[in-house]
Amino acid sequence: MIERRKFRRRNRPLDEDTHDPQNDAPIPPLETREERLARRNAEADAEASLPAQHDEITAETEPTAAAQAAETDASPKADTETESDPAAEPQTAERDAQYAAIREAEKARRTDQARKALETRRATAARAALEARRAQEALQAKRDRLAGEDHAAKEQLLTQEAQAAEEHRLAQEAQAAEEQRLAQEAQAAEEQRLAQEAQAAEEQRLAQEAQAAEEQRLAQEAQAAEEQRLAQEAQAAEEQRLAQEAQAAEEQRLARRLRETDESRRDEMPSVRTARSTEAKLRKILTTEPRNEQPASQAADDQDEQQPGAKPSAFPLVSVEDEIRRNWDCLGRFSVDAGHLERNRIVTAGRDDPAHAAFDVLRTRLLQALSERGWKRVAVTSPSQGCGKTFTAANLAISLSRQQNCRTLLLDCDLRRPTLHKVIGVDAPGSMGDVLRGRTFPEQHLLRMGENSIHAGDSIAFGFNGVAEPYASELLQSPEAAAALDRMEDMFKPDVVLFDLPPALYYDDVIAFKARFDGVLLVLGGGLSTPKEVREVERRMGEDTPLLGTVLNKAEGTTLSKYTY
Repeated sequence: MIERRKFRRRNRPLDEDTHDPQNDAPIPPLETREERLARRNAEADAEASLPAQHDEITAETEPTAAAQAAETDASPKADTETESDPAAEPQTAERDAQYAAIREAEKARRTDQARKALETRRATAARAALEARRAQEALQAKRDRLAGEDHAAKEQLLTQEAQAAEEHRLAQEAQAAEEQRLAQEAQAAEEQRLAQEAQAAEEQRLAQEAQAAEEQRLAQEAQAAEEQRLAQEAQAAEEQRLAQEAQAAEEQRLARRLRETDESRRDEMPSVRTARSTEAKLRKILTTEPRNEQPASQAADDQDEQQPGAKPSAFPLVSVEDEIRRNWDCLGRFSVDAGHLERNRIVTAGRDDPAHAAFDVLRTRLLQALSERGWKRVAVTSPSQGCGKTFTAANLAISLSRQQNCRTLLLDCDLRRPTLHKVIGVDAPGSMGDVLRGRTFPEQHLLRMGENSIHAGDSIAFGFNGVAEPYASELLQSPEAAAALDRMEDMFKPDVVLFDLPPALYYDDVIAFKARFDGVLLVLGGGLSTPKEVREVERRMGEDTPLLGTVLNKAEGTTLSKYTY
């Protein structure tokens, strides 16, 4: 940058060499305090020795100066005497010659002394100079040594200071970087918190809107359902009234025909009257179901004795078992897809999975427990969702269907989220809620299994549900539901009735339906259900509702091969 025109000195040639600090002679270091004191002491000693040398030289030269002064004084006197006494000229000349010789000798002596003194002074001065030079050299050497040491110390000090400054700078930079990182993290955390709060607020708003919309939709559906129910009830009442009127008219017509027939046949043979009285007696016996039945001949005799003029019946004799079988035969059927059942883990259908044996054991133990207590109705539920209650109910029902002397009903009473028809593979199953309300007759809704390859029996009927009910608990505990279940039991005389109910801890459906079943079969999910949930289910059920057993589904660490025989 200094080679640019604006930074060059005036009249400096462009090719002039730039200053190179490395080629310059090093600047001598400054004196230390010890060197400065030694130099000052040497100078003071030299200045102190100068007066002594001056006094010595003065003492040496004073006799010579005195003799020269005396000789000078004597020479005028002698000249004066010579001039005054001419007769003494020869003596004076001789004396002058002696004096001259003396003076020459004295002068030679003085010259020699002066020369010796000068040599002595020169030698002394040379020695002093040599000593001073040696002292100066020693001082310079010491100064150089101290300067070197001081330079090394200074360099070390500078190095340490530079290192400390570098460490301080790095520490400051690290601290600044850390503070910046913490500030960025704090800012990011604050932004994330604000984003989460905004998202939570948005989700809450959406949830509230969805809840409000759902409540509005449910209210509208409930209102529509209520209006539809009222319309259906009115229509059903009208139909029932018309049916009753038609039935009454038909009964009156039949009664007239019976009276006419009885009057025309009053004079028939006694054997015919005996047969008719026997038929009437058997109808009475089958209707009242007495414990001790009498022989047909005795009943006929009693009838002849008590009612000699009884009218013959116009209807054929039908037993209770035939009536039940006829009701079962009136039920519709659905096709069975073995592949669909296998995909939905109905292991009792194909019986290829070793786990079907567990359901067979459950079936046998359940039948024994119900037979001992005289119970029929069993509720199948779970503490929470995903435990496999519908899976357990379906497999248990298929296993019960293979008992020919056991009639079974499986009803999907999970009115909020019905899934039994999806597991079995039935489309458009209808509404179980209408059956419980009495709008649909059981024989019109229940379905039996058609011809199948899984060897399932005909002694099972399914009550599927394809319509979700918003007021499920109110419907389950209604008198209409109780009457519908009683009518269903009277028509089909089932030995076992399985109710697929919703989870016990989600809604109050199970508690509301508690008076309609005899016992509970609790299905637990491995890794899902907790002991606290089981205790809570038992607490809600109460001590008056017996727990028939628990089924552990989705058990971990189970080896199926040990159940293979």
